[in-house]
Amino acid sequence: MNAIIYNYKVWIKEIKPEILISKLNELLTISGYKTLSFIEHSFSPQGYTSLWLLAESHLALHTFPEQQRAYIELSSCNEGMNNKFIKEINLWIKKENIGENKGEKQITKP
Repeated sequence: MNAIIYNYKVWIKEIKPEILISKLNELLTISGYKTLSFIEHSFSPQGYTSLWLLAESHLALHTFPEQQRAYIELSSCNEGMNNKFIKEINLWIKKENIGENKGEKQITKP
């Protein structure tokens, strides 16, 4: 196996953790990812972070309620799953009109 990581990051205008967790779980499943563990933390007075440990790497979510935005970042060693996730999240972002930017795709090699 080659050491290659496919990264995708995007800012969106949805900040409700319950909506984001549900949707990201759905998108991971649709894309074929296997979740090994999930951890989350709510900050006081505001803000939320969660992390999905995947068999294929990880997904991170950070909300910034004071700015009405959230940051999502997926790192994966599986290009096909990464591409499927990007396709599905972009469909959701467009449908809900919550896009803040187009998202960035990157490949990292040693």
